[in-house]
Amino acid sequence: MIFQSEYDVIVVGGGHAGAEATAAAANLGAKTLLVTMNLQTIGQMSCNPAMGGIAKGQIVREIDALGGYSGIVTDKTMIQFKMLNQSKGPAMWSPRAQSDRMRFAEEWRLSLERTENVDFFQDMVKNLIIENGKVCGVITAMGMKIRAKAVVLTNGTFLNGLIHIGEKQFGGGRMGESAAFGITEQLVDLGFEAGRMKTGTPPRVDGRSIDYSKMIEQPGDENPSKFSYTNTPKLTKQRSCWITYTNQEVHDLLREGFDRSPMFNGTIKSTGPRYCPSIEDKINRFADKDRHQIFAEPEGWETMEFYINGFSTSLPDDIQARALRSVPGFEYAKILRPGYAIEYDYFPPTQLKHTLETKIVDNLYCAGQINGTTGYEEAASQGLMAGINAVLKIQEKDPFILNRNEAYIGVLIDDLITKGTEEPYRMFTSRAEYRILLRQDNADERLTRKSFDIGLASEDRLRRMEEKFDQAEKLVHYFEEHSIKPQEINDVIEERDGTPLKQPNKMIAVISRPELKLSDFTKLNRVKEFIEENKYNQEELEQTEIQIKYKGYIKKEQQNADKLHRLENLKIPVNIDYNSFGSMSIEARQKLTKIKPATVAQASRISGVSPADISVLLIYMGR
Repeated sequence: MIFQSEYDVIVVGGGHAGAEATAAAANLGAKTLLVTMNLQTIGQMSCNPAMGGIAKGQIVREIDALGGYSGIVTDKTMIQFKMLNQSKGPAMWSPRAQSDRMRFAEEWRLSLERTENVDFFQDMVKNLIIENGKVCGVITAMGMKIRAKAVVLTNGTFLNGLIHIGEKQFGGGRMGESAAFGITEQLVDLGFEAGRMKTGTPPRVDGRSIDYSKMIEQPGDENPSKFSYTNTPKLTKQRSCWITYTNQEVHDLLREGFDRSPMFNGTIKSTGPRYCPSIEDKINRFADKDRHQIFAEPEGWETMEFYINGFSTSLPDDIQARALRSVPGFEYAKILRPGYAIEYDYFPPTQLKHTLETKIVDNLYCAGQINGTTGYEEAASQGLMAGINAVLKIQEKDPFILNRNEAYIGVLIDDLITKGTEEPYRMFTSRAEYRILLRQDNADERLTRKSFDIGLASEDRLRRMEEKFDQAEKLVHYFEEHSIKPQEINDVIEERDGTPLKQPNKMIAVISRPELKLSDFTKLNRVKEFIEENKYNQEELEQTEIQIKYKGYIKKEQQNADKLHRLENLKIPVNIDYNSFGSMSIEARQKLTKIKPATVAQASRISGVSPADISVLLIYMGR
C-alpha cells in the first residue's frame, strides 16, 4: 500500500483553488493530500502572468487577511506593482501585480512543501468513492483507492477539456497537458447538472523580436506597495509593460479567418467570458472601433517570453501570425505558441451550499472554474473557503461563511450560490453593494479576527492588524484635539481654489475638505514630530486619511449593511415546502425549491423571486 492511512481532506487539482484549499486545510490541522496530474505545475498561471486588478486585488488582500498564501506568493515573485484607480475614491483602489510566472509556481510549490500536514501525489482522479450519499475518498487512473473524510474538487479547465485552434481540435486541460475524465460522468449519474464553458488565451511572443520603440512604456508605481499584510519584501526594481494598438489592417486580416474560427462556425457552442473577449469577438461586437489596446507583458525577470494581453484568440495559427505582425511593434514577432480556446465541464453552482459543499453528496466541496468562475483570484478565494469549511465540518464545528457586507469573497460565493451563472463569472466592484466597507486597505480589519478565531490566521497577523488600526485611531484623536490657524494652511487652500479659514479650527474638520490631503498637514512641525515620535508608516497614514475623509459615507453604508444583516439572520426552515404556497408565483416556487436558500436575505436575491414572494415567505415564518 502506498498510502498508509485515511486522510482528513483530499484536494483534487493543484491550480490556484487547489493550492489555497490545501494550505487552508493543512494549517487548520487536517491531514491533507493534494492529488494533481502534474506536480511541476502547482500554482501555474495558465493565462496572464498577473494577480489582482479591479475587485480582484481586493480579493487577494482578503485571502491574505484570512491567512491564505496568494498575497505572500505574489509579493515574493512580482516584477511590477500598480495601484489602479487612484484618481477615484479608496473604495475603487485596486492593487495589481505582474508576476514572474516560473517563480510564482515554484514559490507556491515550495510554500506547500513547507506547510505541515501536506502530502502530494501525482495522478489523475478518475472517480470518487461515495458511500451512503457521502464522499469517502477518490480512485485514481492508476487504480489507487485513497480514502478521506472530505474531498475538494478544483479541476479547473481539465474536465473533458477540448482545445481549439482554428479548425484543429485536441483534448487537453491546458496546452501540452492532457484532459481529465470520469468525474463529470459519475456526478451526472448521481443527479448533478453539468454544463460547458469556454475560455481562451493569447499567443506568447519572443520579447527579443519586439520593437519597443513603436510602443508606449507602462512602468510600475514610483513607490510600489504590496499585497500581503505580513512582512514580505517590497519591490526595489521593476519591469515595464508596453502598450500598442490594433488597426484596420489587423482587423481585416483577422476577419479573413472568421470562416475557420470555432467561435463563428458553430464548433464552439459553450459560453465564454463576457468581460475578457477574444480579439475576433471584439472586432465583431465593436465593429465601429478602429483600434483596440494590446499590452505586451513580460513573463518574468529573466525570460524573454511575453504575454500578449488583449489578443486572446482561437483563430487559425496562420491568421494569428499575420494579424499580430501587422500590429505596431510586432512586425517581426516570433510566436512561441499560438493562442487557443478551451472548452471544459463545469457544474452550475446553485447545486452548492454557502460552504461550497454540494447539496447532493455530503463532504464533497467544489471550488474554482468547476463552479463557473474565471480568474486566479476568484478561484483561490473559493479554494480557501472550501478548504476551511471541509475541515470545520470534519471537526464538527460551525461553518465559516462571509456575508456580502463582510468581503468580496462573500459577494462572490453568494452570487454563485444564489444566482448561478451561465457565463464565466468574474468579480467587479459593481457587484458589491457595500464597496466603501469592502476596501483593499481594510481587508485585515474586516477578516483577520474572524480567521484567527477559527484557528487559521496567526497571532502575529492579528497583532499587526490591531497595531495598524490603533495607530490610525491615535492619529485621528490627535487631529480631533488640536486646532490649526488660518496662516498655517490658507496658502495651500487658496492655491487649490478653496475657501480660506477665517479663524482657528480643529484639524480634523479642515482635513475633511476635499481639496486638502493629509500630507498637507504632516509638513507642519508639530504634526511631523508626533508622527516621527510614534513611528508611523505609510499604510497607517493612509488608513488615517481614509477614516477621516470618508467617515460619513462609511457610517451610512454600515447602517444599511446592519439593516440587511437582520434579514441574513432570518433562517428558513430546512424542510419548507414552497409548492404549498399558493399565493407565491410559480417561478418563485420553482427557484426557491431548486436553490434552497438558507436565509430570507438570500431568497430575496434570487432572480425571479419578487418582494411579494418574500412577503408570503415572511408571513409563513410568522414575521
